[in-house]
Amino acid sequence: MRIVIPVEEDRGLDSRVSEHFGRAPLFLMLELDEDGRVLKQEALRNEGEHFGGMGRPADRILQLKPDAVIVHGMGPRALSIFQQAKIAVLKANSNLVRELLPSYVKDELEELTEGCHQARHQY
Repeated sequence: MRIVIPVEEDRGLDSRVSEHFGRAPLFLMLELDEDGRVLKQEALRNEGEHFGGMGRPADRILQLKPDAVIVHGMGPRALSIFQQAKIAVLKANSNLVRELLPSYVKDELEELTEGCHQARHQY
């Protein structure tokens, strides 16, 4: 299983989950085995337009071919991109990656079905 989580810093499993997907400075990509053990982890910089780069963060994450994206919040455009690609977008139930992983493995995270209302940017 491959999941991507927007994070505030590169502290591995102790990273704080970002409040908003597109404004996260980093994305933590995790590969898990069938028992939920972390096989690989990698922090990737957000190179989207909010950070001086180009393009939409969602498009970059699609290239990683995740099974799921776990977030606190996400704009409606990014949510639509993931939904069309059939990638699960799940609501984080903790502020630390380490704390939300057991809920993901047990399939206890709710699906995010609506984008953030305060998202005013276009991406």
